Amino acid sequence: MYNFKNDYSEGAHPRILDKLIETNLVQQSGYGEDEYAQQAKAILKEKLNNPDAGIYFVSGGTQTNLLVISFLLRVHEAVISAKTGHIAANETGAIEATGHKVITTETADGKLRPEDIANVLEAYALAPHVVKPRIVYISNSTEIGTIYTRDELKALFQFCQSHHLLLYLDGARLGHALTAENSDLTLAAISEYTDVFYIGGTKNGALLGEAIIFNKPELAIDFEYAIKQKGAMLAKGRILSIQFLELFKDDLYFDLARQANALAMRIASAVREKGYTFLTESTTNQLFPILPKKIIERLSQHYQFYNWKNIDAEHTAIRLITSWATDEEKVEAFIRDLQEA
Repeated sequence: MYNFKNDYSEGAHPRILDKLIETNLVQQSGYGEDEYAQQAKAILKEKLNNPDAGIYFVSGGTQTNLLVISFLLRVHEAVISAKTGHIAANETGAIEATGHKVITTETADGKLRPEDIANVLEAYALAPHVVKPRIVYISNSTEIGTIYTRDELKALFQFCQSHHLLLYLDGARLGHALTAENSDLTLAAISEYTDVFYIGGTKNGALLGEAIIFNKPELAIDFEYAIKQKGAMLAKGRILSIQFLELFKDDLYFDLARQANALAMRIASAVREKGYTFLTESTTNQLFPILPKKIIERLSQHYQFYNWKNIDAEHTAIRLITSWATDEEKVEAFIRDLQEA
């Protein structure tokens, strides 16, 4: 059985393991005060074109969302998300557990647009009897593989600014979004057109770890207290910072994401050649082909993937995910099996 269920089945890129071993006995300060953290932050600030950005390394995506959103919201405020958004669909009510409502809205492609936010603001206008929307949560790439264009992100950010909302971008698969063949976004553009976002390492070569970026440093005042209080401040913070230093010093991060996307596109081409369609038009490492159930049954004998959504009595959309470490021979084998099914 070969696993196409996620992009974190493997451990870490060998260069990261080598760097962790190489620096293993070098004494460093704890709690994120190590020299590797300073080097990694300097590199990231340069790529962001934002020397004033506040950068914080934590261990996981759900932890990041919980930290940022609960920190930025006052007691009566809420966050807006697509119904498919990770904070709404996959985080065990983590945000609600802090006392904040997640307001969801239906979207066809997993992306939020200004008109979606406008509809929510209208529905929650009866102050003070309803929660007050304050944060707009988006993902790039989204949970269904789609990506934002520069114009889409800019328009959403400008709408948020004009309505006193904060725009927060979940970047669990940001590398895959930025290296997609039709992407026109950069890290610098994301830093310009969001208030806060994070760069996901866990799903792109790191053992674990995410880099939280506050583009406006005034929003991050006392954020270290929240990190510590929520149990997210590692004594051995070097474990996180060394990984981001290695991933970004020569753009390994983007090379790995580009490789994962390329493998996914090979599968996508084979699906189209067979005449099958997709639930969403993804150009990233997440694919949602709609296949006959009899073919899914055959493929599932040798490959693991998620049955994502029943389309009709005979067809189901599955989710396939490739990673930087996906075996190319297994990809070719899957394509052959698909063609012969």
